[in-house]
Amino acid sequence: MSSATPLRTSTPIWQELELSKPARLHHSLIWAVLILSALGWLMVTSASMDWAQKNFDNRFHISIRHFIYLSVSIAVAWFVMRTPLSVFRRLSGIAIILAVVSLILVLIPGVGREINGSTRWLSLGIMNVQPSEFAKLATVLYMASFLERRRDEVQSKWSGFIKPLFILSLLAMLLLLEPDFGAVVVLMLSALALLFLGGVKAGQFFLTAIIAVSASVFILAGQTYRLKRLTGFWEPWTPENVYGSGYQLTQSLIAFGRGEYTGVGLGDSIQKLFYLPEAHTDFVFAIWAEETGLVGALLIISIFAYLFYLGIKIARTAYQKEFYFAAFIAYGITLLIGFQAFINLGVNMGLLPTKGLTLPFVSFGGSSLLASFIGIGLLLRVHHETGDHHEQR
Repeated sequence: MSSATPLRTSTPIWQELELSKPARLHHSLIWAVLILSALGWLMVTSASMDWAQKNFDNRFHISIRHFIYLSVSIAVAWFVMRTPLSVFRRLSGIAIILAVVSLILVLIPGVGREINGSTRWLSLGIMNVQPSEFAKLATVLYMASFLERRRDEVQSKWSGFIKPLFILSLLAMLLLLEPDFGAVVVLMLSALALLFLGGVKAGQFFLTAIIAVSASVFILAGQTYRLKRLTGFWEPWTPENVYGSGYQLTQSLIAFGRGEYTGVGLGDSIQKLFYLPEAHTDFVFAIWAEETGLVGALLIISIFAYLFYLGIKIARTAYQKEFYFAAFIAYGITLLIGFQAFINLGVNMGLLPTKGLTLPFVSFGGSSLLASFIGIGLLLRVHHETGDHHEQR
């Protein structure tokens, strides 16, 4: 049956949950995520011990918090996996409204919390929440619902292409006000890719891509600190950059260089000793490469590549069976994780300018972990409802 079948909206959402029914699990996907998360916990623990000792007088403070975030995220992913996609379709409109509201709240003085010059967090007392992580998920749900409901309009009329761009532009503007240029890049890349997969005309797509690139250049040129990051990326070793805008990059490259083929050994990183800022968050991969070398770095990259392959395969299966809402959710989640991982890894290796993006499932951060696992829960749900279950997974 196609996913375009009309829904019965009279059933309360809580009665649609399948908490006690057996689930058809994608074991390869689960194992890939669990292995990546376990290695991430190990990375965060190693990279944060000295920093945690200095700031909290407890070497395992960050490690314990990361484990708590990880446990909660896994539990939430299980709950998401047991929730029918029809529920998420019904909630997609509410989700995008909440995303816009939360991004506005962050910008209100006294409500949003500023860290390292950016106002991206809402304080809940026990933890800080980064709304942009969940706004990306809400955008995927909204885009999946829109592309399913307006599929013919998207493929044949300009209106079907322009309407979602208004929502995307609003979200991008709010994110830039924080500022969070990295989140804008991931969001726009994923959304435009979904529109392309939804069947928009090539002319419309490339015109929008040109406009988006032009806007990005204008935004980069309009802020001095962004231009400094670019110059630091192009020439990180010049005297004015090595201790300035290129400092994080040079310290990250030193970590990769020290790691060589097999690494200096777990726990023996020098760069984590206050040389490399954000060692347990944005640049945790550099510390891992220093301690495990090329072998360890390739292991992490390979797992992400395999995860991306599995996500695309799940999405393609759903699309071929004409479960369009499920397919676009799977494509969107896979693209979000894939683009964010690609950018973070590229930044760590000096292939891309420095951006404040975490590595999904790996970096320390409750919002990032929770959003990533919600995405995996949605992927598992798509597989449960649309996958080829006769195959051994």
